[in-house]
Amino acid sequence: MLRCLVQEHQRGWDEKLGQAEFAYNSMTNRSTGKTPFSIVYTKPPNHTVDLAVLPKCASKPAADFAIQFSQMLQEVREKLDASNRKYKEDANRRRRERSFAPGDLVMIRMRRERFPQEYQSKLSPRRIGPFAVLKQINPNAYVIDLPAHYNTSATFNIGDLVKYHPPDEAPTNLSSTDSDSTDGGGE
Repeated sequence: MLRCLVQEHQRGWDEKLGQAEFAYNSMTNRSTGKTPFSIVYTKPPNHTVDLAVLPKCASKPAADFAIQFSQMLQEVREKLDASNRKYKEDANRRRRERSFAPGDLVMIRMRRERFPQEYQSKLSPRRIGPFAVLKQINPNAYVIDLPAHYNTSATFNIGDLVKYHPPDEAPTNLSSTDSDSTDGGGE
């Protein structure tokens, strides 16, 4: 936001900071449906257009104010809960329940931070394995029978594990009639 306000006058960023803060606090939040300013101060902020109209000076009883404020906070909570439910539904729509039993074979996703010496180029394999599952710590963590030369923890998140599917066991028969070489040795 500051980059847009400052543009080519980058040394004057501190003069634009108040403007950026006001703009941010005046924008309606997607989750709450209210501006941060109105949540804190119980009313929308005064803009330049609003300065021509002076605020009302009539005072209301404190009880009415407290009721109005608590109702507004309740609305905010309900909107946040509805927004969180929607985010959860969207995330769970693509999520599949996975679990592994001890002895299952899994492939481990290579991450540069866990396997820096094995993960060297774009052409390196994305997964290594298969390795056996030793035990389940919780629904999201498993201990894998990882060889010692990997020098990393044997506990992995389920997001880094994929069930191992062995290659087809179908027999492959190649005879000289199936190849496209010539009788002279392929010359």
